[in-house]
Amino acid sequence: MSEAQLSLAESYSIALKNITKAINLPPGSDAAPELISESHRHLKRIHLLIVQNAVFSPNETVEDIATHDLVYLSLPYVLAEVQGRLRKEKRSERLESVEQAQQYMKSFITLLETYNVATAAERDLFSKKANDVKDPGKRREIKINQFKREKELKGRIETLGKRQSQKAGPHDSDSLLSDFDLIASLLPKPKEQNEEKELDPETDEILRETTLIVLRLLYTQAQGQAEMMERELDMLKLAPSSPRLEAQQMADDQRIKQREDVAAMWRLDAPPVTGGPDGKGPLLDSSGKVLRPFTILPSDAGERARLQSTVFGPAHNLPTMTVDEYLEIENEQGNIITGGGPASETKPTSSEELQMASEMDGSAEGELKEEQKRQKDENWAKFVDTNPRGAGNTMNRG
Repeated sequence: MSEAQLSLAESYSIALKNITKAINLPPGSDAAPELISESHRHLKRIHLLIVQNAVFSPNETVEDIATHDLVYLSLPYVLAEVQGRLRKEKRSERLESVEQAQQYMKSFITLLETYNVATAAERDLFSKKANDVKDPGKRREIKINQFKREKELKGRIETLGKRQSQKAGPHDSDSLLSDFDLIASLLPKPKEQNEEKELDPETDEILRETTLIVLRLLYTQAQGQAEMMERELDMLKLAPSSPRLEAQQMADDQRIKQREDVAAMWRLDAPPVTGGPDGKGPLLDSSGKVLRPFTILPSDAGERARLQSTVFGPAHNLPTMTVDEYLEIENEQGNIITGGGPASETKPTSSEELQMASEMDGSAEGELKEEQKRQKDENWAKFVDTNPRGAGNTMNRG
């Protein structure tokens, strides 16, 4: 069967199988570029047929699209992935290829947002670029939330795949190894393509729900892919035009240097003088005569310049807190004495406060303070009896 006689589903299935084979081949394989090119050719044909047949219309909603046509909403995503894997030798060709892949990826994101396939929460979450957030905590939180949403969608796809496998439908949950395998599992099998029979309502509902969740999963990954393409474009724009041109330039420079060396051998004028402290020749001749002007600097000028260059270098310890922050921490640890001054003169002592509190007759607190005052007076009387005045002063006794 020629390529022109293939249906959309058959062409899409061949393209997905080829790109899967190319990815699974070892790096540097000669068969991979051919498989990727063939897959790219099939995808371009599918894109042309979808546009010619007006499979999707901007006036429709996602509910108006037939279940077996929903899978073709993933075409821009696959085109972007395949376009980015095409082998290009020149920098300009690679730059053009990545720009085209980025356009495909952005059109896929816009397509799912136009048909409201991606939820509002997913749009808000994955529209944020984690690398642009300066706060490490917020950047980590965004990445964790994005990872959780992807994991949740993959879990739902696996659950629906198991339900479909129980009905012996077109899905096989054990073969879902990559994004391309997921998309291929949504296509009808060759027998079903030839029979063109309608699915029963339950199978159609499961297939439709699975397709929409797969599209949402691809949407979550498309945002990161578009960001990676943007970074690659920035690097390509800053890269040299071509390695071959750079090598040619180095060879030309080497030939020019050789010509200059040969020409210098046949010059009649004296060769340039070398030597001296700065490589421009000696300052004095053997008799002490000055040959060229120079400046005498202090002996420690070099050391001073070296020390000056180390100021605020990597090993310099900068302050980590302000004086107010330091005093606040010291105050919390109780290292700062407070009180004193005129205010403390009028403030009653602890004994006076206990005396006033014990005079509160008829209250439980007053009785408690009175008992505390009695114990304090009793302890003081015992101390005075045990230690009479002058008992400890024996320094002046003969």
